[in-house]
Amino acid sequence: MQTALDPIEIVRGKGASLFSAENKRYLDGISSWWVNLHGHGHPQLIAAIQRQAETLEHTLLADFTHTPAIELAETLLNLLPGNMKWIFYSDNGSTAVETALKIALQYWHNENPNTPRTRIVSFKGSYFGETFGAMSAAGKNCYNTPFWKHMFPIDQIDPPYFGREENAYRELKAILQNNQTACMIFEPSILGAGGMRPYSSEGLDKLIGLCKEHQVLTIADEVMTGFGRTGPLFASDRLRNTPDLICVAKGLTGGTLPLAATACTEALFERFVSSNPAHSLMHGHSYTGNPIACSAALASLDLLTSSLCQEQRNRIANRHVAFRDQFKTHPALKRIESLGTILILESYIQKPNLSKDLLKQGILLRPLGNVLYVMPPYCITDDELSEIYEALISTLELL
Repeated sequence: MQTALDPIEIVRGKGASLFSAENKRYLDGISSWWVNLHGHGHPQLIAAIQRQAETLEHTLLADFTHTPAIELAETLLNLLPGNMKWIFYSDNGSTAVETALKIALQYWHNENPNTPRTRIVSFKGSYFGETFGAMSAAGKNCYNTPFWKHMFPIDQIDPPYFGREENAYRELKAILQNNQTACMIFEPSILGAGGMRPYSSEGLDKLIGLCKEHQVLTIADEVMTGFGRTGPLFASDRLRNTPDLICVAKGLTGGTLPLAATACTEALFERFVSSNPAHSLMHGHSYTGNPIACSAALASLDLLTSSLCQEQRNRIANRHVAFRDQFKTHPALKRIESLGTILILESYIQKPNLSKDLLKQGILLRPLGNVLYVMPPYCITDDELSEIYEALISTLELL
């Protein structure tokens, strides 16, 4: 808190812009931490929230259900890759991952309480959230240093970076020989908070295939990559070998309300169907499946699956590619990449107060060390994208 910037009071949002109490406009170049898909103040999302609030604001999902939760589950299961059959609702990306990890570990425990399959595999540089299971699964890093002695041990391998896929395959194969691995968890196509580093989907596909050979469960953390961010609706759509569990959150409600979901296959669900109460998943959240949040999510998915939204995402992706190609030889850049609606710039030099400098230009971006990235709402206009690009160019000149 000693070095934090003074917070800017935001009083309203419209489209890709946020407005402060002093009526200064900020272009939301990171979709308010990757949650806002369609822009701030979208009338379709507001109307869905208002309608549901007038009917049912909340009910527990223990022994109860409601129409928005049912309809959203059915919609998600139709959109998600693979053969997902069941949905478990929670509140955010961390809790979606926490749920998936508990399902995967208990899957083996329900079969045999003395199971040796208790280990988790993840990629070096991963990030899955702030709760203890999510922190532990990501491994020791700068985000969780104070808690290292409290985290459970895991096994980590290098991601299948382009040109280094075989190295990741060899590392995983050596770990799986011990028959102690319960599951492998990964962010498909790109590491997010770990540095915005894309990697080979073909390499990941081969790793999942190896897991299937060894009966190891696989969990795709689509919290950041889901809902069109990397090109397809889900990054796992690129895979032939689909995961056993998928976690979604962030953009699920279009950036309006907290909601997350963990999807799993029928085979996983069946392991919990038992007359033994101890085989139940003793896990839940007070606001699980909140009706207003589910209604917002249904409205957001309607927008997401429209032809207009697909056109918007394609336009953003094409603009990013053009910018990337124009500046790929810039001397200040170690790398510049794009993946769908995500643009990534890594500089050789880390400049202090870069966020503050960009805010002075009316651009909201939050660098990860010396990595700048753009992940805008899909409604952003070409002129607004140009504003962000111009701010990036001026920043590069300072470096």
